[in-house]
Amino acid sequence: MLVVETVVRIRREHANGKAIKAIARDLRLSRKVVRKAIRAPEGAFDYHRTVQPLPRLGPFQERLDTLLTENEARHRRDRLRMTRIHDLLCREGFEGSYDAVRRYARRWAEARRKDAGDGAPAFIPLLFQPGEAYQFDWSHEDVEIAGKPMRVKVAHMRLCASRAVYVRAYPRETQEMVFDAHARGFAFFGGVPLRGIYDNLWTPPAAR
Repeated sequence: MLVVETVVRIRREHANGKAIKAIARDLRLSRKVVRKAIRAPEGAFDYHRTVQPLPRLGPFQERLDTLLTENEARHRRDRLRMTRIHDLLCREGFEGSYDAVRRYARRWAEARRKDAGDGAPAFIPLLFQPGEAYQFDWSHEDVEIAGKPMRVKVAHMRLCASRAVYVRAYPRETQEMVFDAHARGFAFFGGVPLRGIYDNLWTPPAAR
């Protein structure tokens, strides 16, 4: 859809004797669109695309829907990046751009949200009393120790009310190190909250 300013510019340049071909080249429009802007009555120029063509993505749309559905079902940590999904499609013969896949995935996600509710973003506020709860989780970080690169496991403990955090790195994620991280975290905070909140809770082995 052309904005009013563009239509006015087309008509003004044409009235000044500029050729349709030159106007189309300068404004990066087709000559058909330029002619329509010139000939249409005032305020009548409008364009709405009712169908979004997918010349390259069309044959792979069903496959992309499957990949997006499978990816959404994965745990957040295991989900594929959109660049990886684009790469998987390319291996199956897709020749379109990454942006085409990204735009389709965004529309796909928006449609899923609308199907699940009214489409409006929603959240549940979490309010905690001091000392009521803490959150605990692990992450892995790439560091350099004594000039050598290595990957370490990092324990994160955070108080839910104040958002104060305690972080400690370990060479591995073992049961002993889980206990050690809790003991040191509670000592750091000066007490033990009433309950803990864990993501994907499991008991690590005693050694790896």
